[in-house]
Amino acid sequence: MPNATPAPSRPTRDAALDLLKWLALLSMLLDHLRHVWPPLYWLYIPGRLAFPLFCLAIAANLARPQAATRAGVPLAYLGWLLGFSLIAEWPYRLLVAEPRSLNVLPTLALGLLIASGLQHPQGQRRWLGLVALLVAAVANPWLMFGLAGALLPATFLYALQRPATAWICPVLLSLLANYWPPFYADAARGEPFAWAVLLSCALAPLFGLWLLRQPLAWPVPALRRWAYLLYPGHFLLLVGVRQWFP
Repeated sequence: MPNATPAPSRPTRDAALDLLKWLALLSMLLDHLRHVWPPLYWLYIPGRLAFPLFCLAIAANLARPQAATRAGVPLAYLGWLLGFSLIAEWPYRLLVAEPRSLNVLPTLALGLLIASGLQHPQGQRRWLGLVALLVAAVANPWLMFGLAGALLPATFLYALQRPATAWICPVLLSLLANYWPPFYADAARGEPFAWAVLLSCALAPLFGLWLLRQPLAWPVPALRRWAYLLYPGHFLLLVGVRQWFP
């Protein structure tokens, strides 16, 4: 009797990557608490970790062996980002008074396409990456974290491929993505809060890259596709809290 063909094993979870995603979600929630209780504005400092860690998670997912060998664009990943960018826009505008940009997911979707084009600079991925880069450049005024934010996943992918030398690229892009002239003017005058924010922006990429290289000895709950619901969901939750506890 011939031996049965073994079923393909599922890839093991990367505990460090799951922890990175949890920390990104936590820092995002802390950052948005200031929209409910303005005296908590100082949470803007740890909140600067969220976007770089989300960008690093995109790069780490693309860099996984099973993803890196695929020839096509990660359509499922892109579809979830684009779909929830539409779902989250209304809750985002309920929470944030007079927002100056769209929610963060369009930036991450463009960042995914640009990083994917960098990973496979030929064929479909290259052209979609170039189109995404052009869209990000044109839509810079309306994108949260702007063109620099859309480029950040690609610089993280580059840093993962060349860990000894390329770490400076995401650090510089993280600072540029958070550039706001009045705030940087405060830093030039030596204001401690402004410098704390700049330090948080600069250290977030370094912390994330360090964390991904740690062999964690304990299990971390997996963040699967259901976690996309947390993005619009936490906006609605915070809006409800603000209504009940003004």
